[in-house]
Amino acid sequence: MFAKRSLSSSAFLKSKPRHLVNTIQLSNEELASLVGKAEAFKKQVRSGNPAPVEQHQKLLGKLVALLFSKRSTRTRISTEGAAAYFGAQPMFLGKDDIQLGVNESTYDTTKVISSMTSCIFARVNSHQEILELCEHSSVPIINSLCDMYHPLQAITDILTIKEAFGKTEGLKLAWVGDSNNVINDLAIASLRSGISVAVSIPKDIEFDPEVSKAASEIASENGLSFDIVHEPSKAINNSNVIVTDTWISMGQEAEKQAKLLQFDGYQITQSMISQGNASPDWKFMHCLPRHAEEVADDVFYSENSLVFEEAENRLYAAMAVIEAFVINKGDLLK
Repeated sequence: MFAKRSLSSSAFLKSKPRHLVNTIQLSNEELASLVGKAEAFKKQVRSGNPAPVEQHQKLLGKLVALLFSKRSTRTRISTEGAAAYFGAQPMFLGKDDIQLGVNESTYDTTKVISSMTSCIFARVNSHQEILELCEHSSVPIINSLCDMYHPLQAITDILTIKEAFGKTEGLKLAWVGDSNNVINDLAIASLRSGISVAVSIPKDIEFDPEVSKAASEIASENGLSFDIVHEPSKAINNSNVIVTDTWISMGQEAEKQAKLLQFDGYQITQSMISQGNASPDWKFMHCLPRHAEEVADDVFYSENSLVFEEAENRLYAAMAVIEAFVINKGDLLK
């Protein structure tokens, strides 16, 4: 019988790090601060002027882990770029690179990785995996996508909207598509930023009750509207921002034909936007990758589309999150 390893008193006194799980856990002020940081980083990078040397030394000699169960273009590039900006070495850990799920438990893997890194960007399958990582990690966990939430994308999207309109307050966002992780966080982030939200999903799809409850409460507190409808035109009416996402997520490829039937009439087109009486200044957003059945070319590649600015903004959102959660140790208002 082996005796349990004793732990020093310092192990018990060490405070738990703050993690980015979703935008529900942020305050309005904290979300605005993250967006503001991202905006400032973009301004500095786009200026062409080098940042102060100390900016690139804040994580010098440290590792930033990218724990990815799902492949990605934007998340990987933006995270590695953000880590490098602060002097850290990004380390990509794909599902075929480590022992997690093969010969090692989540607990053991998390304890090991967090002991050697400054933070973990986790792009995983289930929300439960994010919660388990947060429970056992000694460094900040940054939810980079799970089946329930996608907070990095929400921060990115609020920055993109703010850039396009010069403000967020008083706008209306229309979501036309599936009930998924992207809209779960985007709805909350929009309402925290003064943007009313209308979600159009097919009648046989349920919007997540927990997110709906949180969204309704935030809308009420901020004097905004949050509506769930089943006709795209109702959501689009008077909207400034029109957003969609993939209908078929990774792992759902076998359901493609059924999904296409389920979302019949949901492709965003110029005709849909016109008939829905969107605001004259409407903009279109999509977090990518895009499929033709979701949005027509005449919208996706139009002058009203913000999709490529949105994609670039993932970099600055990642930089803001690293500064707030890692460098500033969870003090998001610093």
